[in-house]
Amino acid sequence: MLTFFSSALGRLRLIAFIEGVSFLVLLFITMPLKYMYGYPQAVRTVGSIHGLLFVTYVLMVFQAKIERNWDARKAGQLLLISLIPFGNFYADKKWLAPEDH
Repeated sequence: MLTFFSSALGRLRLIAFIEGVSFLVLLFITMPLKYMYGYPQAVRTVGSIHGLLFVTYVLMVFQAKIERNWDARKAGQLLLISLIPFGNFYADKKWLAPEDH
């Protein structure tokens, strides 16, 4: 676990995972709670947490871009794919994990 904190890429992979999970919780748990069961507080709470995690993710993408000399296209792809459910997990496999070796 501590290896994730030793580089910008490791921190990015960790926050991408956490942010991806929060996005799925927001979409598949709290949104149904709001619209099917009339419990809007769940979306407010989880949405706020997810928003903070998303901003952190964006900052981590830029930090990794600078540290690893990525081009703007790769950083843009990482930002765009995070808007798709399960996108961060795909990005980790496709673009982030292979560089870890």
